[in-house]
Amino acid sequence: MKYIHEIENLKGKTVFVRADFNVPVSAGVITDDFRVQKTLKTLDFLKNAGVKIVMASHFEGEGGSLAPVAQNLATRGYGVTFIEDFFPETPKEIADMKDGEMVLLQNLRKYPEEKANNSEFAKHLASFASVYVNEAFSSSHRAHASIVGIPEFLPSYAGFCFAQEVMELSRTLHPKHPFVFILGGAKFETKIPLIKKFFAVADKVFIGGALANDFLKASGMQTGTSLLSSDISQISEFLTDKLIMPIDVIVKNGESVTTKKVTEVLESDYIVDVGPETMDLVCPVVEKAATVLWNGPLGNYELGYKDATRTLAQSIGESKAESFVGGGDTIASIAELNLTDKITFISTGGGAMLDFLANETLPGIQALEKSQ
Repeated sequence: MKYIHEIENLKGKTVFVRADFNVPVSAGVITDDFRVQKTLKTLDFLKNAGVKIVMASHFEGEGGSLAPVAQNLATRGYGVTFIEDFFPETPKEIADMKDGEMVLLQNLRKYPEEKANNSEFAKHLASFASVYVNEAFSSSHRAHASIVGIPEFLPSYAGFCFAQEVMELSRTLHPKHPFVFILGGAKFETKIPLIKKFFAVADKVFIGGALANDFLKASGMQTGTSLLSSDISQISEFLTDKLIMPIDVIVKNGESVTTKKVTEVLESDYIVDVGPETMDLVCPVVEKAATVLWNGPLGNYELGYKDATRTLAQSIGESKAESFVGGGDTIASIAELNLTDKITFISTGGGAMLDFLANETLPGIQALEKSQ
């Protein structure tokens, strides 16, 4: 890949910055602007170089509009013109841009051509600028027009945050030992390559979240009405001494929420979090680790079952281990506990982080590598 500081003769150019501004919004206000903050170094670099900046991102949150991001940038002193419609015509605001000015395009996924990686759409976006910068590592596992299409038409570079993601996450591929790998979330079948890879490298592996239900089921435990993956046939190969599985869980049954041993779960119970006795097993392992890699919450974070995730975040923050953490709810727990400065590296990516760790590349990386 080529990197943003390698761009020659920047002044007077127009640069298309593919950011990831897919941030949580409530009542029109951003509740966590971590991803916006991570883009600012690249924006400042370009702004100081006197370029015109066209920013674009997808957005899946409230209202489907990036207007709150434009407002957030404005409060930081970035004068941003917000553009609602930009295909198939080139907006006048872009054609009339002056050096140092910035525009933000509305949600890219407003147009189905984005997800379809439509060549005409990518070419149209590329026509807005003379240089492309990818600052959306967290979206670069998607082969969408703004990620892999535009680099076919413009000289393309990795932004500062993107470059840091690749550098820091690559360190986990050759970790210091003892190495503890912690994986939460769901969908075992999509994570098999990653689990296989790190089972071969890690000294201990702890599985939480809905993934833990799959492992409990495969080991013969009752999981009640809990969320399960469609195919757990390959789990048996991971049921070794290297694996730490929950020994107690928080279950919901009607309006009742209780803590139970995994041997006590009923057919009508729904597992919502890892229990405290399990965390008493995990935290001492984290404390002795030299490297910890963690992605995904340990419980149903969105429904408020945060205790195990927060306990783990606190333990990692207090440890002396090099720590690498990613995933939206995981990052939220760290921010809520003011532990951001205690973590070695916090990735902006959830799925992108997992895909990079499993494959050591992403469609977005490959597109930058192939670019002119």
